[in-house]
Amino acid sequence: MSVRRSNPEKNPMSEGADLISPPGSLSDLGLLRRYEPVIRYTRGEEFFPTDVRRYVQASSLWVHHPGGRDELLLKESALDLETLAEPRPAKFGAVHYLKFIDPLNISELTAFLLKEGVKRLRDREQVFRAGRGRLARVGYGSRLLDALFSLTLLLRGRVPGDTAAAAAITYRRIQEQDEKYIYYGRVVRECGWIVLQYWFFYPFNNWRSGFQGVNDHEADWEMIMVYLYPRAAGEVAPRWIAYASHDFHGDDLRRRWDDQGELELYGGHPVVYAGAGSHASYYRRGEYLTEIEISFLAPLSRIADRLRDFWVRTLRQAGAEVQARGFNLFHIPFVDYARGDGISIGIGQDKPWTPVLLDPVPAWVSQYRGLWGLYARDPISGENAPAGPMYNRDGTVRSAWYDPVGWAGLDKVPTPSAELEVLDHRRAALTARQNDLNAEISARSAEIQELGVELAALEGNPHLVFRVERLQEKLKGLRVVLKELRKERAQGDLLLQATMLRKERLELKEEDDPRSHIRRLAEPASEADIRLGRLAELWAAVSIGLLLIGLVSLLLFGRQFLGLGLLAIVGLFVFIESVFRRQVGRQVTSLTVILAVISALVLLYEFFWQLLAVGILAAGLYLAWENIKELRG
Repeated sequence: MSVRRSNPEKNPMSEGADLISPPGSLSDLGLLRRYEPVIRYTRGEEFFPTDVRRYVQASSLWVHHPGGRDELLLKESALDLETLAEPRPAKFGAVHYLKFIDPLNISELTAFLLKEGVKRLRDREQVFRAGRGRLARVGYGSRLLDALFSLTLLLRGRVPGDTAAAAAITYRRIQEQDEKYIYYGRVVRECGWIVLQYWFFYPFNNWRSGFQGVNDHEADWEMIMVYLYPRAAGEVAPRWIAYASHDFHGDDLRRRWDDQGELELYGGHPVVYAGAGSHASYYRRGEYLTEIEISFLAPLSRIADRLRDFWVRTLRQAGAEVQARGFNLFHIPFVDYARGDGISIGIGQDKPWTPVLLDPVPAWVSQYRGLWGLYARDPISGENAPAGPMYNRDGTVRSAWYDPVGWAGLDKVPTPSAELEVLDHRRAALTARQNDLNAEISARSAEIQELGVELAALEGNPHLVFRVERLQEKLKGLRVVLKELRKERAQGDLLLQATMLRKERLELKEEDDPRSHIRRLAEPASEADIRLGRLAELWAAVSIGLLLIGLVSLLLFGRQFLGLGLLAIVGLFVFIESVFRRQVGRQVTSLTVILAVISALVLLYEFFWQLLAVGILAAGLYLAWENIKELRG
């Protein structure tokens, strides 16, 4: 399969193209085609967006009963999209699922591997190479958790290792019969936005077996959304775009259409860089370090975050300018390769799109709530297939389906054409509230003054003490209320000023920072991060194994020196790691600070009362000196 490379920087259809669609008479399918994405894959990718009809026809339908038994409902020859959508009542806890392929036998697997080996020799340019090892990018804690995660695959449900090979064979056979690259489009109009949804169905996710990632599973649904807004003369224009991606939610999913540093355009079409095997969507080409957090270790992770904040911000280690980021001690590291050096699909690319409009919503989307691939019985669901575009694995409706605006955090953002109107409405409400506050403050002030005058008149009348006490209590309450009203009025004045400035900026067509809404930005690894010697990569790969061997050896042969031995082993490993990372100086500084902190704690423990007495004495002398200076002044 030949690959034609495209260069958007030199393409006449790049970012300077007109982004305004034709007048509003353009059909939903026309809108989808106008802004359909260009997806660029990583070299070595096996699976691409395909036709669900052919996938279902090649699959069988099963149900997993609550008791643990799996039952075949329909064989491959009897299953299609129409029969898939038929209602099938089942007990609570039952799971319906498709099964795309069966694992290969030894002879089939051997033949496949031989064929792949020959293919790699003939076309080396299209072979995936991982580059720098993922374990070399993280510390010992993450490496240890990675080893434990690998061991859990032996104990929990997972997709068999040769299933990816069988899926590749079946998918290639389907494509050879009729090569298609399909997206399923849906148009939703909500809150003034016109939302273009693009759903992509992949027959298999081989992130683990193909690219050393988190998981493998049959079937994979991915999605991006483009948000249009109406303009004058019935025209519409794009404002935002959101890509579904690992562990990102809400505002962090979306980018503004004019953010050229983040969003790449090809002839007005957004460019997506798909993760190898995972098919997650990224805005920029590169390699993304993805850290999977273990849920039951989340409290320890939060403690580690606080310790890191103290280390960086309070003790000024690692440079005061370093921003605190997620501490990876209790996270498992994986790399998502989104290099964009493989096949590209879309306008002007290697392969064109075949769009399918989901209007009306077909029954296979709305009626089938089961999984679209093998139910591997994985308790953490990583190896279980996903449900369809409308549903989650548990059968509930996806938020991206029923709330596409809120899914990307746009439910609080009006369209550009409506923002001035919304702002004027808000200013009118604030002004009305300020008028009400002024009237209420005047009334409360008059009431408080009347009470003050009455209390003054009651002075010197001890027989009216009960009346005085009641008036004082009432006055106290009224003053608290008046203070809150004045505080609200002062804040309202500031809000009115802010809205006025906002209105002026909107009228001058001044744009905000396109990334001001982002709290956590997905960034590819820099060249400096990726570059590392092969010896360092080898050390990262074997370090945890050697550490465990060293600990076992110490327990067996040097238990009497357990404390010193542990310090020696840990110190040696930290030193070796710092040598590879060229951070010996920083490690020495960090060690010095740690020893200083420990020494201070020891001294505080041993001489607590003496130090306390000295501190009190010093405080007394300081206060006496300050008071004497005041008298002299």
